[in-house]
Amino acid sequence: MGNILIRVEEGDRRVPHLPVDTCVADAQGGMGYMIQRLAVELFQREAINRSVATVITQVLVRPDDPEFAQPSKPIGQYYTAEQAGQLRLERSDWDIRPVDRGMYRRVVPSPHPLRVLESQPIALMLHAGVVVIACGGGGIPVAWDGDKLIGVEGVVDKDLASALLASAVGATRLVIVTSVDRVALHYGKPEQQWLASISIEQARRYLAAGEFPPGSMGPKVEAAIGFLERGGETCVITSAERLADAMMGREGTHIVRGSGK
Repeated sequence: MGNILIRVEEGDRRVPHLPVDTCVADAQGGMGYMIQRLAVELFQREAINRSVATVITQVLVRPDDPEFAQPSKPIGQYYTAEQAGQLRLERSDWDIRPVDRGMYRRVVPSPHPLRVLESQPIALMLHAGVVVIACGGGGIPVAWDGDKLIGVEGVVDKDLASALLASAVGATRLVIVTSVDRVALHYGKPEQQWLASISIEQARRYLAAGEFPPGSMGPKVEAAIGFLERGGETCVITSAERLADAMMGREGTHIVRGSGK
C-alpha cells in the first residue's frame, strides 16, 4: 500500500487521483498475481493437481464506524515536520499525524470488518479444491449508502478480515503468520515468556491486561479470539520459518477453545 500511494501521489499532476479503496484493490490484484504465479509453479514442479485463483475481496464495514471520526492506521511514506506542514496546506482532506521520533505519516480509518462479501463464492471454490487467495490487504472496505455500495477511504486490519473469512467458510483452524515464532508475555522485557498453548479465556485476560499492543500482536490475538468465538477450534500464530513445525504442533502459539498449557 505504501508503494502504491507513493505512485499515486507522484502521479497526481498527470492522471486522476486514485482513492484508498481503489489502491487496496490494486494491491490485492498485484500481490495476488505474484502469489498465484508462484503457487502454479510449485504445483507444476511437485506434480500437485490443484488450481489456484485470486479473488478481489470486498469487506463490509459500518459507515458510522468510530474510526471514521478518529482514524488510526498509518499508511504511505514518512514525512518530516516541514513536509507534513506543507502537505496539510496542499492536502486539506488528509489527516497527517506524528508517528515516530519527529516523523509524520498520513493516517486513515481502520473500520471493523462485518462481513466478507465474496465469502460464498470463495467457499464454493474451496469445496471444489481450488486454493484461494483472498482478503489481500485486509480486503477493500465498502459500505452501504442506501441501496448503493460505495468504496470507503480506509484500510481494514488483515488479521480481523482473515479471521472473519475463515469463520464464513467453515474453517476449523486459522493460521496467522507474523515476524515472531510465538506470542509472548512481557515481550522485549527481561521477564519475557513465550507461550506455547493458551485457552481463549487466557487470551482474553492477557489482551485486556494490555499484554499485546494494538499496533502489533493485539489485532492478531483479537482475531484469534473472534475466530474461536464463532466456532473455530484452533488459531496458530507463528513465523514463516516455523510454519511447518507449527502445523505439527511443535512450534508456534496455539490458542484453543479448551484449556491451554
